[in-house]
Amino acid sequence: MTSRSIRRVAATALAATMALTAAACAAPNEGRGSTKPTDTAVVGIAYEPETLSPLLGYGKDGNSKIFDGLLTHDAEMRLKPALAAALPDVTDGGRTYTFTLRPGVKFSDGTPFTADDVLFTYATILDEKTNNASKAELDALDTVEKKDDRTVVFHLKYPYAPFAERTVLPIAPRHLAGKQDVNTGPFTTHPVGTGPYVLTTWSKGEKLTFTANPHYWGGAPKVKHLTMAIIKDDDIRATRLRSGDLDGAILPPELAATFKSDADRRTLVAKTFDYRNVTLPSANPVTGDRAVRRALDLAVDRQAMVKGILSGAGKPAYGPVPTDSPWFAKGTERPHDLGKAQQILDEAGWKKGPDGVRAKDGQRASFTLWYLSGDKLRQEHALAFASDAKKAGIEAKVESGTWEAIEPNMKQDAVLAGGGSPADPDFDQYLLLHSSLAGDGFNNMSRYANKTVDDQLVAARRTDDHRTRKTAYDTIQRELAEGPAYIFLTHVDHLYVVDDRWKDLTTQVEPHDHGLASGPWWNAEDWQPAK
Repeated sequence: MTSRSIRRVAATALAATMALTAAACAAPNEGRGSTKPTDTAVVGIAYEPETLSPLLGYGKDGNSKIFDGLLTHDAEMRLKPALAAALPDVTDGGRTYTFTLRPGVKFSDGTPFTADDVLFTYATILDEKTNNASKAELDALDTVEKKDDRTVVFHLKYPYAPFAERTVLPIAPRHLAGKQDVNTGPFTTHPVGTGPYVLTTWSKGEKLTFTANPHYWGGAPKVKHLTMAIIKDDDIRATRLRSGDLDGAILPPELAATFKSDADRRTLVAKTFDYRNVTLPSANPVTGDRAVRRALDLAVDRQAMVKGILSGAGKPAYGPVPTDSPWFAKGTERPHDLGKAQQILDEAGWKKGPDGVRAKDGQRASFTLWYLSGDKLRQEHALAFASDAKKAGIEAKVESGTWEAIEPNMKQDAVLAGGGSPADPDFDQYLLLHSSLAGDGFNNMSRYANKTVDDQLVAARRTDDHRTRKTAYDTIQRELAEGPAYIFLTHVDHLYVVDDRWKDLTTQVEPHDHGLASGPWWNAEDWQPAK
């Protein structure tokens, strides 16, 4: 173990000890047996947003708590009106979307919401000066027109089937955000929206607290005070839940299982499009080698990961599309075949050395694999991947770190990454695979370039014909099977353990980004006390 690894282990142990001490010293009304206010909820999440501005990407998939989009999703992920009074009127062969806005809506500071705010939001996101990594998802948008204060018309360059899904994007207030630097202004951390909750404090690395918006157009929430505790370490999150400090939390399977005998808590399972994969940087002489990529794709034992790491709460992943999705290309599943993996490497000239690690032309088949520290699922996936790779004669040296430590190394080093969006295959695959986005932050982290894939990604987003789109995405998945851009490992179900103080809690089909707006608290504004 390196000195850096020893320091990480020590830091994690210290954090866990501090959490246990804090739990033991909690005030009486904070313990497990106390009676908690029925208008207050505290939940534990694993990830902290970088910004709370929708102009920079926050809440782009909906359920942002502070904001609303023109549309939103119900429990079954069907689109329904939010700031719009009805679903859009689609004309001109799918090139024109007309929205009538809901009357009487105000931002939480009392300012009326109008069509000007819609125009401002979309224009700002598309501005080249705005640091929004997801603006490629709005490539089809040509212009936004204001007919009057309550009518907005979107004109597209081409028919784009999932455009309505993009209008769940939160609307920002022009009168505030329009007077600041979009990338660095105070709105990024002190936002004002039309949503069910108002942000009261954001203690970075610790928590976000919200109070109910009494003037919310959808009705004032019964949960008046909502706190989202940011606890990146899974073990500490479980400890705080067990102590009664939290009403609910997302947990990995092995920790969720420890609450099975707790009569006062229950576990909710959210089906997802959330995958775990290993990036294969093309600039690295090992991970950029086609034979190594193909061999690793066959050497990994996905079924064993689902069973051993996820305790069955998930499924094998062969690409960004889950195998039970109608968009999945049947026949692109890859079996675990260590013998075939070794054969591919042998034929490509990667020969085993005395230490069992292969080499070719003086280059050892060795690379660094990073995972996010404190994330047990990523750690266990990384270690399982490294173990499988070793059997094929490839060395993956596992390291942990924060994203600040990982990001500068992503051009050369592999990363245990994740992604996935249930709304439409374009949203995830374009950012993941298109060569124009190679090395663009966390987009296309493998710096993958494949002209056929590029062409099919564009073809699929420039039509609303389902059959044409299905053919395009099938082609993309077959290209990935023949020449992997990433090694996809599993699709992960999300497990939430919650107090039995609330009735009729539900979950949605979730994306990879499952922090503030996912889990049973996706609709916390509708929660009802059980008693």
